[in-house]
Amino acid sequence: MIGTRVKRSSFAMLAVCAVQWLALPSSDAQSNGAQSSAAPAPPVFSPGFRFAERGGESLYRNVCSACHMMDGKGASGAGKYPSLAGNSRLEAAGYPLHVVTNGLHGMPPLGAFMSDEQVAAVVTYVRTHFGNDYQDAVTADDAKAARR
Repeated sequence: MIGTRVKRSSFAMLAVCAVQWLALPSSDAQSNGAQSSAAPAPPVFSPGFRFAERGGESLYRNVCSACHMMDGKGASGAGKYPSLAGNSRLEAAGYPLHVVTNGLHGMPPLGAFMSDEQVAAVVTYVRTHFGNDYQDAVTADDAKAARR
């Protein structure tokens, strides 16, 4: 049991490093919504073992989109990354909460690097975007309960 957790944590840390390497600018870091012709802001890297982003959109853009793509349609190639777009599995909030906090199949438990508020924010974001319209917001208490 402990060996499995160590392996999962090691894999998750590797995934976090890869995601940060490919990170996109954070929408939380932008001071206004105005578009400019200036060069894009540099990627936002999270210090230590926690993601710095707070909002669901910025967490998705900087963490999740590395595998699930910016449009949420997933990808296949070296691995299969399921589509989150129009995904009926997201209807019950407990499913994405479990996957984010505990991992599933090839997805590492990225919730280990997020607070309960961050997990709730990114799960709510995914459930209300990409053609998903599940409006019951996920709370930090829900995320806390989903952790093993």
